[in-house]
Amino acid sequence: MKLFNLVVLFLLLSSTPVKALGLDEMQESATRNREIVKRYQIMVEKSAQEVKRVRSGYYPSLNIGYQADKLDESSLYEHRENSSIYSTLSMNLFAGFRDRYTIESAKIMQKVEGFRLQGVEQDIQLAVALRYLSVYESQASLTVARDASKTLERIYQDGKRRLDVGLIGKNELLKFKVDLDNANITVQKNQADLDKDIQLLGRAINRSVSLEELNFDEFALLPQLEDQKVCKEKMLGSRSELLALQGLTESASVQVKAEQGAYYPRLDMVGSYSRYDDDFINGEGEFTDEELRAQVVLSLNIFDGFSRESTISQARLSVREMQYDQTELQNTLVTDLANLFIDYRVSLANVDVAREDINHAEENLRITQLKYKEGLQRESDLLDAVTNLSRARYNEVAVIRTLFANAFRITRMIEGFQYRSSSS
Repeated sequence: MKLFNLVVLFLLLSSTPVKALGLDEMQESATRNREIVKRYQIMVEKSAQEVKRVRSGYYPSLNIGYQADKLDESSLYEHRENSSIYSTLSMNLFAGFRDRYTIESAKIMQKVEGFRLQGVEQDIQLAVALRYLSVYESQASLTVARDASKTLERIYQDGKRRLDVGLIGKNELLKFKVDLDNANITVQKNQADLDKDIQLLGRAINRSVSLEELNFDEFALLPQLEDQKVCKEKMLGSRSELLALQGLTESASVQVKAEQGAYYPRLDMVGSYSRYDDDFINGEGEFTDEELRAQVVLSLNIFDGFSRESTISQARLSVREMQYDQTELQNTLVTDLANLFIDYRVSLANVDVAREDINHAEENLRITQLKYKEGLQRESDLLDAVTNLSRARYNEVAVIRTLFANAFRITRMIEGFQYRSSSS
């Protein structure tokens, strides 16, 4: 009885269905676990630290020091052995708004790093979707190849029976055998392609995955996208690469203002304390002298060899450079989006044609088989009918694959993949 219960339990456990792994879950896994995403997250964190660093200009600076001296002989103002301890507290009061614009530029660069991270996440999600689509295509192609192999196997076995009763010759049977062997080779090749695509999908999501986990529900219905004009507006308003270049342009413009601060005077306030002692160890000597000093320092550079002019000119050229890059990228993206929609519409229209061709090829094979059994069709006609049906089914797989590939790429163009990491 115990053995029976164990067997029943084992059967129940073994029959438990494998949890389906959807595209959204795979994209989330990739975005969470891929090291390239973590690298860009570090870049965002570094930019946040840079904002903190440049804020230091608003804080005072405190320095302390200790100095011991030994002279060959004492002088009127300094003993032969002496030491001094000192400290300074300084703070910049005005530097031509340089600190303000530097901080503003650093904040913009922090946003730019966030846009770069967002773009990487979108690229990874696109890669996962295309890898998933490749697995679907390979699995569908394998199914087509197996169906063709089974059909040819039935024809071959029927041919052997017909050969035994003298209805066909051996050379005709060999034609069936050659096509059957070729179909079996195709099955093995498609199986290898499917196994490799599963491995590549696992690499894309950074975890192991099996075919049993994939149900391909996402491909049950044809994709429906928004109007091209709507997608264009979304792309121009949300594409991370464009937003990053806009941020770089803005940062470069702010940097020009920061560099122009060199034309303004600089105002610093300094407080210092020093204690002189005629011994190496301060506080152990016989003579000490203390000084407490407060200073307000106003300075203005009159000439620096045209360094300021060159620096500001470089900053202005950087702004123009970013503007050109932004325009080029925008034009390229608009063109790519238009071409993707052309391919998408063609593929969408071809789906119905490919499915209609399958119906025609199936009917053609049915009629050819009937005529062949009646001796009204040759063996080559029957093999051609099988080949035509396989080609029609392969065409449908290829059209579906192209359709979804274009849809995924359009989704990437408009930053349409949903998952974002916490650092985005």
